[in-house]
Amino acid sequence: MVDMTTVRRAVLTLPAAPVGPQNPLPALRPLDETHTLDERAKRDLPREMARQIGYEPLRTLLPVRVLDGYGRERAETAVDAIVIENERLRATVLPGLGGRVHSLHHKPTGRELLYSNPVFQPADFALNGAWFSGGIEWNIGATGHTTLSCAPLHAALVPAPDGGTMVRLWEWERLRDLPFQVDLWLPADSDFLHVGVRIRNPHERPAPVYWWSNIAVKEHETTRVLAPAEEAWLVHGSAGAGGAPVGHERSLRRVPVPEFQGADRTYPLRSEYPADYFYEVPDGARRWIASLDADGHGLVQTSTDVLRGRKLFLWGSGRGGRRWQRWLTEPGTTGYAEIQAGLARTQLEHVRLDGGGEFSWLESYGPLAADPAAVHGRDWAAARAEVEARLSQALPRADVDAAYEAWRPYADEEPVESLAVGSGWGALEALRSGQRLPGTPFDPSTLGEEQAPWQELLRTGVFPQPRKVAPPGPSLVAQHWRDMLETAPAEPLTEYHLGVAQWHAGDLAQAVRSWERGLALAPSRWPLLRCLAVADQEGGHAVRAAERYAEAFDDLCQERRDDGESWTAATAALGREAVDALLAVGRTAEARSVWDRLRPAVQQRGRFRLIDARLLVAEGRLAEARAVFDAGFEVADLREGAEILGEVWATVTDDPLPDAYDYRMRPQS
Repeated sequence: MVDMTTVRRAVLTLPAAPVGPQNPLPALRPLDETHTLDERAKRDLPREMARQIGYEPLRTLLPVRVLDGYGRERAETAVDAIVIENERLRATVLPGLGGRVHSLHHKPTGRELLYSNPVFQPADFALNGAWFSGGIEWNIGATGHTTLSCAPLHAALVPAPDGGTMVRLWEWERLRDLPFQVDLWLPADSDFLHVGVRIRNPHERPAPVYWWSNIAVKEHETTRVLAPAEEAWLVHGSAGAGGAPVGHERSLRRVPVPEFQGADRTYPLRSEYPADYFYEVPDGARRWIASLDADGHGLVQTSTDVLRGRKLFLWGSGRGGRRWQRWLTEPGTTGYAEIQAGLARTQLEHVRLDGGGEFSWLESYGPLAADPAAVHGRDWAAARAEVEARLSQALPRADVDAAYEAWRPYADEEPVESLAVGSGWGALEALRSGQRLPGTPFDPSTLGEEQAPWQELLRTGVFPQPRKVAPPGPSLVAQHWRDMLETAPAEPLTEYHLGVAQWHAGDLAQAVRSWERGLALAPSRWPLLRCLAVADQEGGHAVRAAERYAEAFDDLCQERRDDGESWTAATAALGREAVDALLAVGRTAEARSVWDRLRPAVQQRGRFRLIDARLLVAEGRLAEARAVFDAGFEVADLREGAEILGEVWATVTDDPLPDAYDYRMRPQS
């Protein structure tokens, strides 16, 4: 029998919660504060690292929209998959969910090498909200989980270097306007899945690049993570000693590996609180990271040297970390940690990619078996040496470099057979620029309803007015689209989109002028009023912001046509922001009026039950607020690390916070 690699379509059936509709309000602010370090801390860092930490941090999520319309009710759901398989390894990929490698099964041993989540449960972890745990994810864009976590990618069969077939995933990353591809190549007789990655900058200007491959691995008391390092960078302010936070300012501290503050931190469950350890891999050392169990078995990831960074993320053994893990899956599921690999030392950095340039590298994922006595011995150098020796036997460093050189010419090979279709945004950019990117075609057939008005702007110089009353579609903010909007006829919807693009560019005053011009003639006022309210908040004008939010919500309620998905999403999103703004300036009665006009189904969502409790506290109705908690609710879009449940509870009662609401990831004073 000839050993060969096959690729086939498949369908997984998973308990899944729908991702839900996009939030139609433009994301004028990121969901989290920008990751920054104070200048004093930067002075003590390596020069390259300090420079990259300060390079082009994300100001907004634009043009991407937030995904916060999911719930917690799961139903058996068919999920499209691609299976890549030889006689030794089987990889299952989910092209409709960011190209996530859901499973990596080693057939000779029967071992699942990854933590493979048995459910699909979105949670508020990604830059734009919805994210799910498990498998191998491809994070591109900016510090955090990619906005493509729950988005479809293009996928196709392409020729592989060994004469077989490999799977290409590709898309246009919209935060930085960069196309990228991930080529999954499983040679016929290999225990290792090769992954060729390429990020291209088709523009004349330089662009900031972020990439981290995040690998979820099963976590037990005896799981140990090993990497070729004797030191690591620990982020303070998000995690400190043993994962515990250290104040509000972020700083980086170099700490020893493996022992730090009385415990071996390479065993994820020996830390109580969540933590990130970015390993300082010496120049010239082979790049690898492994997670091994009590018997010395597990997964190893290695790469060519361009992918320099390695990291361990752990949830820790404390109550908050355990609670978050249960939140992301179903009861009884094994916990997980993440081993990661990135372009920079840390995830606070972005790397400059010059115009017309590209980054490319090759990663390899596969099983590793090492001597457990050495792996779990107290001699850290001996443990590392044992793993590296076993890796050299299983997959020599020279073989990885050779695989990269073999793959690189095939990165330009055109797709042979389509397996899945991504968004139409890459096709729009290809149409605008006239550029052709070998290997990653963005076909005009993928253009859809969201791209249609921008196609018309490109063709005629006029942004079309909507044919029906509906929330505005997505804005585009890149300079070339901003220039087109500036020269287009100044209709209200054009001014709305122009203001969004100007806001993204940092020209806040001009954005406000555009929105005010549009407001004077707009038949639909609420989208412009909401943007002006955000501008007021950013400018410190809280009272005026609240007034504009109240006016915007009044206008939306008069305009909304039905209880359809888009109007419901708009009402929920604007209502949530309006209540926050009104409560912030003590206008409790007006905030309650907003709540009363939400649809009953929206009022019953966990997020809005929490808002109701806050309103009841502001109204002095503490017993009724306590009753909301006692009745029970779940905030489906609770942000990772958020402590709002505990904060609201503390305004209601001095009783201890019930376990059901305890998601705290740091020690309590």
